[in-house]
Amino acid sequence: MRKVPEWIASIEDLRKIAHARVPKPFMDYMEAGSFAQLTLRDNRRDLDSIRFRERVMFDVSNRKLETTMLGEKVSIPVAIGPTGMCGAIWSNGEILSCRAAHDFGVPFSLSTNALLSIEDVRSSVDRPFWFQLYLEKDRGFSKELIERADKAGCPVLILTMDLHVEGTRYCDKHNGLGVPPKLTPANIWSIVSHPPWALAMLHSKRWSFGNYAGKVKSGNVAEMAELVKSQLDSSFDVKTLEWVRSLWPGKLVVKGILDVEDAKMAVKAGADAILVSNHGGRQLDGAPSTASVISSIVDAVGDKVEVYVDSGVRSGLDVLKFLGLGARACFIGRAYLYGLGAYQQLGVAKVLEILKDELSIAMALTGVTDVAKMPRDIILRGPPDPTTPSAATSGGPYRDIRVYEES
Repeated sequence: MRKVPEWIASIEDLRKIAHARVPKPFMDYMEAGSFAQLTLRDNRRDLDSIRFRERVMFDVSNRKLETTMLGEKVSIPVAIGPTGMCGAIWSNGEILSCRAAHDFGVPFSLSTNALLSIEDVRSSVDRPFWFQLYLEKDRGFSKELIERADKAGCPVLILTMDLHVEGTRYCDKHNGLGVPPKLTPANIWSIVSHPPWALAMLHSKRWSFGNYAGKVKSGNVAEMAELVKSQLDSSFDVKTLEWVRSLWPGKLVVKGILDVEDAKMAVKAGADAILVSNHGGRQLDGAPSTASVISSIVDAVGDKVEVYVDSGVRSGLDVLKFLGLGARACFIGRAYLYGLGAYQQLGVAKVLEILKDELSIAMALTGVTDVAKMPRDIILRGPPDPTTPSAATSGGPYRDIRVYEES
């Protein structure tokens, strides 16, 4: 396991190293947004546009970064979000990331579409994690996944509601990315030119979607990948959410909410928390950034449920911006994967350390001493109104972005 050099100062530093150490098809899969990547860029543009109200006439020597998420104590208001194919960024990445999160004192969320199964990860870590559920056409299998998560002791289920269909990501089509990837000359060269990654992958517990193991009699990974795609269900709705609520005995987070009315429906159906998310800009291109809608959703339902947010977090200052807009906590995706690709478990821990240090500094300079008592007036200027035309649509209808600088 590589040590993290002392000169690593930011998550951007880790991103550059991850790009050098992980084959291009898998980094492209992680970095890319859907279609023209407008929402991907808006996520960052709108966070960057926010300005703080700097306050200096306060004693901020005792700052409290600890809080709770659904009754669980956390060291900072951050959770590692569910990311499919995490184990393709680095061998057994789900286990490494979960260990780093638990050691740091924040939740780790396992995706239905992770390479490792619920049981693989649970048998390799000290305590339960949160589990994210994609609703399957096979409702019996969805029920089975819920029961498996409950048996593993998962205290929280995250139900993703924005994957009726999969957003088109052009670079994945260009790269032939699947599980397994198509063995084009470019992909073969990308893999053999990253020997540490390739050698680590030889020791992976699984090479395909572990939660679907046994669903394809042949065990062929290509057939399993096709099964995963075939299970996307465009028919699920709020009644399906109510069905999941009736089955799940623990806390329920509803993910993929961008609209106030949808948030109200989720609360009425029994959600304990809302995760405001546009899937990191990977689903509906042209959907609003999460920064531009989080406050309206908090104002509508925040006294009934906890409201979390993801998409675009790259620093502790971003975390403070979202807290100032009303969120209780942030989920991170690409940010922790940069750490995983760069320095494995130590890299994920470094990401969390960077977020904590930067959040603490930003709190001090805005006069904030407790993340659980965040004043909304620390935001001097908020993000653009999503009802006005976006200014981030440069580059034409499609740009083949080789390095995803806006992500």
